[in-house]
Amino acid sequence: MGEDALSEIVASTSKWDAADYARVGSFVAELGQAALDLLDPQRGERILDVGCGDGRLTKKIAERGATVTGIDSSLDMIRAAHANGVDALVVDAADMNFDSEFDAAFSNAALHWMRDKEAVAGGIFRALKRGGRFAGEMGGEGNLAKLREALDEELIIRGYVPPTAAINWYPSPQEFAHVYEAAGFREVDARLIERPTPLDHGVAQWVTTFRRGWLDRAGVPEAERAEIGAAVAGRFASSVADYVRLRFIMRKPN
Repeated sequence: MGEDALSEIVASTSKWDAADYARVGSFVAELGQAALDLLDPQRGERILDVGCGDGRLTKKIAERGATVTGIDSSLDMIRAAHANGVDALVVDAADMNFDSEFDAAFSNAALHWMRDKEAVAGGIFRALKRGGRFAGEMGGEGNLAKLREALDEELIIRGYVPPTAAINWYPSPQEFAHVYEAAGFREVDARLIERPTPLDHGVAQWVTTFRRGWLDRAGVPEAERAEIGAAVAGRFASSVADYVRLRFIMRKPN
């Protein structure tokens, strides 16, 4: 498949600039260590990283002796992962076709971007060998509620209409477990963790990086986005984001 075709395989809710993400979003991988420890990768295991991004955590899994394959729907992110020495493929998680190939699967800060959650859950289930585990972390119920509200208020004041369809899936533990149990998983342990997170580069940069897709859908021109980000930062009056994470582990039955 050529690069022109690959460039069409993008996340349905946001487009990523790998360099911008590496500068502003480095905290995502740094705070993913707890989820990585929950996975507990073992030497010789083959592991799938779902939504690997630029591969920072994928590389840490490999450093523990596992063989890791990362997938992401963003061509720009996969190029960055390759630059980090990571084996990674441009694949939409809802369309992956692995079949009982992996001992374990991992995902950090990615599942909440994937709108076809049932297809993703089914694909991960099929990708695992019998007895394989899936561990990771994503945004959970209530994640970024205050910060997202501040952005929408600013958009409305400026005459823009915030999208009506949710950009993310931020489930409760019960809702999350229901989706993954329906896919066939058992022993689903999912828990919400409140994690207020300082944004070292500030709220304005967070808005233009992490809500790029939201601004796209609201029809906000690139030239106005920095100003909107600055206004949201003033409205929010804090550089600590109200993150709520959902951390999980489950198994495919033997």
